[in-house]
Amino acid sequence: MMDLNSPITNLPKVGPILTRKFEKLGVASIGDLFYHVPNRYIDYSLITTISRLHPDETATIHAKIISIKNIYSKRGLKMQIGSVEDATGKIAVIWFNQPFLIKTLYPGRSVSLSGKVGFFGRKLCMTSPDYELLGDVEKPTVHTGRLVPVYPETSGLSSKWIRTLMLSAFGSLNLDSSDFLPEKVLTKLDLVNLKDAIQKVHFPKNLKEAGGGVERLAFNELLNLELTSLRRKINWKKNKVANKLIINKSEVNKFLDSLPFKLTNSQVTATAEILADLTKDYPMNRLLEGDVGSGKTVVAAAASFAVFLNGFQTIIMAPTQILALQHYQTFKKLLTPFGVKISLVTSDVKKADLGRQDVFIGTHSLIHNKVDFDRVGLVVIDEQHRFGVEQRKHLVKKSGTPHVLTMTATPIPRTVALTSYGDLDLSVLTEMPEGRQKVTTWFVPETKRDGAYVWIKTQIKNQIKNNKSQAFIVCPLIEDSEFETMADVKSVTTEFEKLKKILVGFRLGLLHGRLKPPEKDSVLRGFVDRKTDVLVTTPVVEVGLDIPNATIMVIEAAERFGLAQLHQLRGRVGRGMAKSYCLLFSNIKYSKRLRAMEKMHSGFELAELDLALRGPGEIFGTAQSGFPELKVASWNNYALIKKAKDTALDIVKNPSGYPKIGRMSDSEANLG
Repeated sequence: MMDLNSPITNLPKVGPILTRKFEKLGVASIGDLFYHVPNRYIDYSLITTISRLHPDETATIHAKIISIKNIYSKRGLKMQIGSVEDATGKIAVIWFNQPFLIKTLYPGRSVSLSGKVGFFGRKLCMTSPDYELLGDVEKPTVHTGRLVPVYPETSGLSSKWIRTLMLSAFGSLNLDSSDFLPEKVLTKLDLVNLKDAIQKVHFPKNLKEAGGGVERLAFNELLNLELTSLRRKINWKKNKVANKLIINKSEVNKFLDSLPFKLTNSQVTATAEILADLTKDYPMNRLLEGDVGSGKTVVAAAASFAVFLNGFQTIIMAPTQILALQHYQTFKKLLTPFGVKISLVTSDVKKADLGRQDVFIGTHSLIHNKVDFDRVGLVVIDEQHRFGVEQRKHLVKKSGTPHVLTMTATPIPRTVALTSYGDLDLSVLTEMPEGRQKVTTWFVPETKRDGAYVWIKTQIKNQIKNNKSQAFIVCPLIEDSEFETMADVKSVTTEFEKLKKILVGFRLGLLHGRLKPPEKDSVLRGFVDRKTDVLVTTPVVEVGLDIPNATIMVIEAAERFGLAQLHQLRGRVGRGMAKSYCLLFSNIKYSKRLRAMEKMHSGFELAELDLALRGPGEIFGTAQSGFPELKVASWNNYALIKKAKDTALDIVKNPSGYPKIGRMSDSEANLG
């Protein structure tokens, strides 16, 4: 007996080749197939007779093939010209470059034809209509004569194929008892039941009906996320913290008072929230979200100091070697005066060289290095989405049961944070420290490129010669991939050679993700040490680089980046005292998104705008694939997200009211 979890290979004619094609669309089970919702519908619902057809209308007729033949035009175009009739009259039908049709639509066959009515010469005709064979027994049509769904496709897997399979799947399953939500809950939420939702999405009578079905499937998707987050949170709180901490407020305050700057209000609030978490019996699991340059590192340092006062260790894991080095330098400057021993752990460092340390800072080498983490009180993971789930688990497991603080500079829209990261307590840094200046941003269309280069050369000459300032020029990834391809390397290398001819007399560096770690570190070190004036790079520089002398950020093909990613790249400049600029080069004449960068300087505002303009899946840029994508729902649908969140809370509090969900294990809690 098939159900929603059955593989699609259980459906007729789905072999290994089709299975691989469906995998590209994220479809592995029958449930996945039902959640593969149309991106639009074609209205073929007007069923009429030939005598009532009018020019320019889209309609469906049921008729019999009288004749059909292949004809070549004077230009060599192959056309299939036929004639069909019903009880009221005849009409010509034309297709292009489909010679196989004469074997399928031979004279005498009954067909359903849907399409636009026009003229061929002076005669009325249907041009390139969708067709469907009609049998002796009257059955509902699938590809014609209704509101026809058009699905996201892939090579060799058309909407027609998907529609046929959808009908087969829907007819093969008994979905009457498949709903996991009680009827009274559905009534309260104003949602249709699961069987009706699937039918309304894939076989709708009208668009309103289709919308109701999509809303139910979207609710299921959001509820799944909310339940997963809640259950993670509940399971996490079952852990007992390995090393109980007591906060020495007077000593922590001495540390905070020693800082050469005043904490912002949100830094004070975030620090207080984290210190309160550190005193609990179960481990902290908190996300510290802050805009580029908002001061997350200082908050993490305060937490590390509180852990040190208890005699325990802190582990800090960063996504890149250069960012780990920057953290090491910052922590050393802030904490060494208070007797904290800090070590930078790299793949080259031997266990014997480390000794007894209070703070370990490194990249994923922390996981593999044979370092004794015997008294770990806190693990800090920077830009957590850049590490695999298993890497994070491994580090936490290796450390015992520590408190965990994850940090990100990527602005996450509120709905995404509350839904996908609902298992984490959230602290947000909303202000910028005093003295942090706004970066002047310009949208530069192709017509102004030459003038921009003249300005850049003048600016670089003046600033580099007099103030020892530097510039970034960022080239986008060619393909949507988490990893840089050889095509990306070739592209940035070509740009590098071109710029050497434009920026004559300046020292240029080249950086991309395909460089070996020692080569990458050498290029970055040359830039940090001011041996390079201009760094030509792929978006590998996006996270964490702190180079106060960099004052110009040029981003090529800026339209290819999400606003959040552009904002992070812009955050690489303006970190010192000199006036800084960001130039967004684009071959688009006008872009509302890129123009918004000129006026908006808050990463959170930009993330919300990108969410509204571009939709889910494109907000974070290709390098940030750790963030979730929704297949049916939208992050903009605040009302539905709230419904899902409230329902998830009710399920956890009152599992007996949801017998089909309450008895599920975590692994079974996929609401299909």
